[in-house]
Amino acid sequence: MFNFHRPVQDNLKWGCNQETADRICNFNRHYAEYSGYFATTNFVKEATASGEEITFYDSNTGKPLFIAPRGRTMKEFLDESLAHGWPSF
Repeated sequence: MFNFHRPVQDNLKWGCNQETADRICNFNRHYAEYSGYFATTNFVKEATASGEEITFYDSNTGKPLFIAPRGRTMKEFLDESLAHGWPSF
């Protein structure tokens, strides 16, 4: 088992707070970020403006994890995400 710390990447998308991302990805033992955190970033504005699928990446490795929205509109994806408090993949 590997047990090492790899900091999150610099210059995260949508103005995400690097300290928050590092805490969630590397030091999280209980919960993710608080509900609605993503709505405090530039994410909703940029997703609405582009209207295209978005690739979500692992903030440590940079590897793609999710693509959204798939099988629904951007509005449906954002409405569901806002209702849940986290991006709804």
